[in-house]
Amino acid sequence: MAASEFAAWVRDFATERDRRAAGADPDWESGAVLSPAVRASIQRFQLGEDGDGANLIAKADAAGDPHYTAAVRLFEDEEHNHARLLARLLEAGGATTSAGHWSDTVFARMRRAVGLHAELLLLMVAEVVALRYYRALRDGTEDPLTSEVARRILADEERHIPFHCARLHASIAQLPRAARRPVLAGWRMLLLGAGLVVAADHGRALRELGVGRGRFLADVAGSAGPVVAAIVGTDPPRVPAELAEPAAAARPPHPHPHPRSGYRLRPRA
Repeated sequence: MAASEFAAWVRDFATERDRRAAGADPDWESGAVLSPAVRASIQRFQLGEDGDGANLIAKADAAGDPHYTAAVRLFEDEEHNHARLLARLLEAGGATTSAGHWSDTVFARMRRAVGLHAELLLLMVAEVVALRYYRALRDGTEDPLTSEVARRILADEERHIPFHCARLHASIAQLPRAARRPVLAGWRMLLLGAGLVVAADHGRALRELGVGRGRFLADVAGSAGPVVAAIVGTDPPRVPAELAEPAAAARPPHPHPHPRSGYRLRPRA
């Protein structure tokens, strides 16, 4: 992939950073009402958003494209902001962040143990699961502050999917043709496994948010096809429709919408 395309991603992330800096934070003083199940669920997702990203940045730097490294740094800044937003939400609800959880520990160790391409595949698992989770949190809660925080995070996650697809498209293209199908089949299995873990671990919260375990898992598994199509290049990178489009009317329009779908497929050159 040409460096100029990642330069466009740098501008895209920088634009979002500047927009975020110019805007106001959610109204933390309004407080939040979090049930025990939803509170525990948010605590676990906050842990996942709170990684330092140093290993990914180092791997991106070793890949030799300074534009991609800069974009990854800005991506990690957004992830850190998600952790901050969730921590403030917990504080507004009278709760604290969690010291740790086994699923986050396992995921972090897996990411550290592999190279850039494999780590991106793992990240895509987390991002796709997160899309469905934050949509459930945004649309299923009756607490305005929780819904606002989830909306902000979801808007970022919807941009992260095509960003990672863009890099993975170039990575998969470098593999022998016979190896591509097994790699992507393995990714589908990882996605299904992660969906099962989240559905089991967050089942009570998901039910309170109006999404049963089965529906959550079906939506996550159903998103694999569009993501794989984007990675191999048969479809342009986009947010899987199964995860984003049903609630589009409830979300303010993105500043750079695609003319047909309403979702941006890639940054402006």
